[in-house]
Formats: sequence, structure tokens, C-alpha cells
Amino acid sequence: MNPRRARLVSPGTSGKGPVLYWMHRDHRVRDNWALLYAARLARQAGTGLTCAHCLDPAYPLAQPGHFRFLYEGLLETARDLEALGIAFVRLLGDPPAEMAGLARRADACAVVADFDPLRHKRAWLARAGLAMTCPLHEVDARNVVPCFVASDKQEYMARTIRPKIHRLLPEFLEDFPGLDSPAGLAGLCVPARTSPRRYAEALGGKSRSQIEQAFPCLAAPPPRFFRPGECAARPALDRFIREGLNGYATNRNDPSRDGQSGLSPWLHFGMLSAQRTALDAATSDAPAPDKEAFLEELVVRRELADNFCLHRPDYDRASCYPDWAKRTLSRHARDPRPSLYSKEQLEAGQTHDPAWNAAQAELAATGKMHGYMRMYWAKKILEWTPSPEEAQDVAVDLNDRLSLDGRDPNGYAGIAWALGGVHDRPWMERTVFGQVRFMNAAGLKRKFDVEAYCRKAASLSRP
Repeated sequence: MNPRRARLVSPGTSGKGPVLYWMHRDHRVRDNWALLYAARLARQAGTGLTCAHCLDPAYPLAQPGHFRFLYEGLLETARDLEALGIAFVRLLGDPPAEMAGLARRADACAVVADFDPLRHKRAWLARAGLAMTCPLHEVDARNVVPCFVASDKQEYMARTIRPKIHRLLPEFLEDFPGLDSPAGLAGLCVPARTSPRRYAEALGGKSRSQIEQAFPCLAAPPPRFFRPGECAARPALDRFIREGLNGYATNRNDPSRDGQSGLSPWLHFGMLSAQRTALDAATSDAPAPDKEAFLEELVVRRELADNFCLHRPDYDRASCYPDWAKRTLSRHARDPRPSLYSKEQLEAGQTHDPAWNAAQAELAATGKMHGYMRMYWAKKILEWTPSPEEAQDVAVDLNDRLSLDGRDPNGYAGIAWALGGVHDRPWMERTVFGQVRFMNAAGLKRKFDVEAYCRKAASLSRP
């Protein structure tokens, strides 16, 4: 693999134990650069490889359904790793503290962690690096072009990062090598403490009551519309390439049709590799405009979102807006709002706008909202709340709690674009919005059959 996918977080002295792969963003065995890098380090050191995951009950805004989706996927991950002879240690608690403790008990040769730009994940690695005596590496297995290679600054918009990404694609858009033979990867089973052991037993297929005892959130019902795990993600990708990529460029912005890929829950939880998705799309026989439109969203826009969150730790607050947007929104702060709704009314979909209510119903029922409607949804929250700051807080809260693909750079960048002009430019000045791009119900009607979308959303809400 390209060594520029990895970087050293903190130096240290290698122990005599295994290389530990700290899986916390990319929950998969196949097509995983971080796992491949950890395997290479283990092979070079002549030691074993152990994978570890720490479930954090305090993960920001995560809900029982999110934990259940992750939990079910980890069951599959554990089986796949252990079939390869790689031990999978399950921990429960504060991830940096638990991983540092595991590294000490294992006398780890090194720790390899997933890259993640979100501020609490950056804090995890910083704390773990201070507590570990062995080297700590991170590998960007999420992006095709590693985020820290693509750019060393916050990019202004897609047109500024696009040429940098395209220039590096020949270097990084490569197929994945296979994992080494199982004999070369055998890890060490490290005894865990009481609480993590109970969680490990629950993941090993124990009864529902034992699962609830280890972590009550894991007893939540699984999502109705998306089955977790790599074994569900791969057929979904194949189906989209076969049936949905042809026509994507025109169909993706019509919420009344199934024109989007629908892959974001698996991409968010790292159960599907964006690079594998890009390779399969690029080599398909779909028309060139459809492939180009999809790869723009999958590669350029997703990597722009990671860039934004890495360089703006306030990515989920109104302070992240560009100066021109802050000025224009401030000028219109006292503008009368056409309607005002509480967060509770918005969450219940109790507004005067049938299209907005349908989008909220779709989100509540499926854990996912059509991408075009998510832009409209966020912009109406700006129009229906007393201030941009409150709109930002409400949009982030609803998106992170209700979306399977919430708590993600894509969501934070999208909300900041809709409410505060991030990655956009000034437009014609309007009430409330100032020069931030405006959307309204009449515009929706010009683009697609709104009534058909409302009927579709209503059908999703029925058992």
C-alpha cells in the first residue's frame, strides 16, 4: 500500500507483543487500508496482529438504533477476523483509556488507528498517544486520497479541492491487495477486565438478556430499511452499480424516485469502502456523465467534508460560517420569520409545509433523508427558528440523532453549507437568509413531483 496513507501520531518504544489495530471508524475486514497497514507492521516486526474495538456508551448524540446497527455489524466483523486467525478484542468504556490499557497489557509492538477528522476522535488519539508507550499510527482508510495528503489547509469550496484530488487519484485510486496468510497474522488473546469481558461475551452470540446487561442500548430494534454489516453493504453496492448508476446524473436530485445510491449508512459506519465503491463505479459500463456525477459526490464532496471538519473543529457551530455569511446573517437577524416552530414541532413534522413534513417523516421512519431534501430541510429550519445559532443547533441535533449517517463530516458540512454558506458563495440578498443561498417550495415543484414524494414518505411511515 502507499505509505502516505499512514502517519505517526506519537512515537514510542515497541513492545514484544502484537500490533494492535484500533478499529473505530472503518468497521470492516475487506478493503481496509488500516488493517492492511497493521498487518504489514506485524509482518515486518515478526509478531502477531490483534484487532480491538471499544464501544463508547457516551458517544455524542448516538442513539440506541445507531448502537444496534454498529453492534450487528461488529458481530460479522468478529466472525470474519477470527476466521482469519486474528483475535478481536471488544472493549466497553472510554476508548483512549481502554485502548491504552490494552496496549500496556499486551506489551504492544505498535497501535494502528483509523483516521477521523471529528474533534472528539482527534482528542481520542491525542489522549491515547500520551498514555501509550508504544508508537501510535493513524491510517486514512475512509478517503480515496488521504485527507492529510490532499490538502494542508481548509479548502474554500469544491472547485479548490477538486484539482488537488484529481491530481492525486492516479497515485491513490488503486486496487486493494489481499491480507497475508492467516498463519502470519495470528494475534494474541489479551485478557480483558470484567466489564469489557461481559461485552465480549455478548458479542459472541449470548442471550438477549446478557446483551442488555452488558449494554442496554444494544437491545434496541435494528433499523427497518438497512441491514448492517459488510455482507449487506456489498450486495447494495452491486445492485446500485447494476441498476442505479445508469441515469444517476439526472435521477439523483428527484426525491420522488429512487435515484440515489442509498449507500450512506454503510459508508458512514465504515462497513463499505468508498475506494471499493469508486473502483466498481469507474470500471462499470454506465454512461460517462453518470459515473462522473457519482464520483464527484463520492470522492470530491466527501473528501471536502473531511477537510472541513479537520481544519474547523467548530464544524457543528455557527462560528464555522465564512465571514461574509456571518455579516449578512447578522444584518438580517431581526427580520420577522414567516413561521416559528419549536424543536419538538420540527421533530414531529408539524409545520405548514407538506414537503418539509414528508422529508422529516422519511428521516424518522428510515434513518435517512434524500440528499436534495436534506438541503431544503436545513434551509427551512433557518427560516423557521429565531436565529442562525438556534437553527444550527436544531439541525445538527435532529440530523445526528435521527440519521443513520448522522454524526458524520458529510452532515456537518451539508448543514454548514445550507445555513451558513460554507463551500458556497454570496447570492442575491433576501429576508432572513441575507446572501445565503435560498430554497423554497415553489422551486421544489419545478424540479420534481412533490405530491408523489409526499405519498412515498407517507408509505414509509406505515409498518
